[in-house]
Amino acid sequence: TPVSERSLPTPTILILILCCFSQALFNLLIPDHAADAFSPPRLSEPGLGDLLLERLLGGLSRWDAEHFLFIAERGYLYEHNCAFLPLYPLSLRAVAQGVLWPFQRLLRFRSRLLLSAVLLNSLFSVLAAVALYELGRLVLGRRRVAFLAAALFSLSPANVFLAAAYSESMFAFLAFSAMWQLEKGQSWLSGLLFSLAAGARANGLLNAGFFLYSHGKGFALQLQGGSGSVRKLPPLWKRLLSLVSSAALVCAGIFLPFVLFQYYAYVRFCDSGTGPEPPIPRPLLELALDKGYRLVAMDGVKPPWCSQRFPLVYSYIQDAYWNVGFLRYFELRQIPNFLLALPVTLLGSWAAWTYLAANPRHCLTLGLERRKSEEEGKPRAGFCGPAVFVYVVHSTVLLAFGFFCIHVQVLTRFLGCSSPVLYWFCAHLLQEHEPLLWSEGTGHRATAPRSTKSLLSKSGSGGKGASENPVVMLLTNCRLITPLSKCVLGFFVSYWLLGLVLHCNFLPWT
Repeated sequence: TPVSERSLPTPTILILILCCFSQALFNLLIPDHAADAFSPPRLSEPGLGDLLLERLLGGLSRWDAEHFLFIAERGYLYEHNCAFLPLYPLSLRAVAQGVLWPFQRLLRFRSRLLLSAVLLNSLFSVLAAVALYELGRLVLGRRRVAFLAAALFSLSPANVFLAAAYSESMFAFLAFSAMWQLEKGQSWLSGLLFSLAAGARANGLLNAGFFLYSHGKGFALQLQGGSGSVRKLPPLWKRLLSLVSSAALVCAGIFLPFVLFQYYAYVRFCDSGTGPEPPIPRPLLELALDKGYRLVAMDGVKPPWCSQRFPLVYSYIQDAYWNVGFLRYFELRQIPNFLLALPVTLLGSWAAWTYLAANPRHCLTLGLERRKSEEEGKPRAGFCGPAVFVYVVHSTVLLAFGFFCIHVQVLTRFLGCSSPVLYWFCAHLLQEHEPLLWSEGTGHRATAPRSTKSLLSKSGSGGKGASENPVVMLLTNCRLITPLSKCVLGFFVSYWLLGLVLHCNFLPWT
C-alpha cells in the first residue's frame, strides 16, 4: 500500500503536543534540580500571563535554552554566550517582536521569546520530518523506508531538544532541506540552506563536504564516460577550473556566517575602541562577578584569545569553559555519560559496518568508480545503495568526533539532529527484520505470516491507519514484534520519555 505524504506531518504534530503536555506535567510533579547552570536573573516582575506560561512551558527553557533566550533578549553580553551562533536567537527575537507583538501587554519580552521558541521549533520539526522523507525518497529509492525513517524522526530520541529552546530543530530542517535540494541538483539553493545551517550550529561547517563530494563525483564520472561523450564536453582544464571555482565559492558561502560571527565577537570583546557600551543592569554585573563570567572589555583588558594568530572565540570557549578536546572526557567519573551515549554509538558504528560490508569496493573507491548498475540506470535501492555512501561517511565522522573530542553524552542529539543515517538505518533494520512491516507489492519481502495477519486483524491494527503510520502500528503491537524491533523502538521511546523527565527538571541529560 503506498504511503501518504500528506499524513506525515500529523504524527509529528501530535507527538509535539504530547511532548509539551508531558514536560508541563513532569515539571509540575518533579521539583527542579539545583543545577550549576547558566541562570540569569529576571529583571522585571512577572505578570499573571508570565507565571502561567512559565508553568506550562518552563521545562523547555532549561540548560542551554537559557543561553539562547538570554542572547535573544540581551545580546552577547557574556563571553561564553558566543559559543551559541546567532541565527536561532535572531529568529526568536524577530518572532517575539513581530508575530507576538500584540501580546506585549500580557507577556513580558522573555516570555514571548519562550513562546516564540515553542512555535518555531514545532514548525521546524514538522518541516524537518517532511524534508527527511523527501531526501530519503531520492537517496534510498524506497518510499516505505523513507516514510518509516521520517516517522522515527518524529519520535526521535533527541525529541526534547527539538521541542526546547535549542537550535537543533532549525538546524535539522536546514540541513535535511539542503541535502534534499542538493540531491535534486539545486546546488545554489542547497548552498544557501547549508550556509544558514552553519549560522545556526558550528557543526554545519562539515556540510561543505557534501558539496565537495557531489562536485568531485560528477567530475570523476565525466572522466570515466565514453569517448563520444568526452568529445562533447569542454576541455579538461576548463572543467577542472569550473569545478574548483564553483566548489570554492559555495564552500566560502557556507563558512561565511561562522566567519562573520567570529569577527563580530572579536570587535565586541577585543576592540575597545568601538564606542561606549550601553549600561549593564546591576543584577547582570553581580552575576558576572559571582560566576566569573567575562563581560565586554570596557576596561581595556582583552581576553587571551584576542592575541591568538587566528582569534576564534568559539574554540576558545569550548576549551576554557567546557574543557572540550581530544580524549579529555575519558575519565572514570564519566562512565555514566558514556553509557548514556552507548545506544547511538552502537547504532552509528553498526550502520557504518553494515554499509562497508555490503559495499567494500564502493567504499574503497570512495564511490567515484562508475558501476554497471549506474550505467544501466538501475542503482541498488535501500540503505546499502551507492547514494548513501557520503551520508554514512558524514555520520561516521560526526560519531568519531563526538565520541573522542566532545562531551560524549550529547552524541544522541548531535547525530539525531545532523545526520539522516540514524533514522535510515533504524528504518532499514525494521523493514528487513520485522514481519509486521512486510506486505505484498513492496518488491522486498513476501507477505507477513498468516498467524501474524490473524493476530493483527484481531487487534484491529491491520487497516489503513497502520500502513500510513508504521511506528504507531509497531508500538501498538509491541508483543508481536521481534526482539530487534523492541530494542530499536525501546531506545527511541525510552530516550524520548527520559529526556522530558530529566532535561525539563534541570537534571543531567544528553
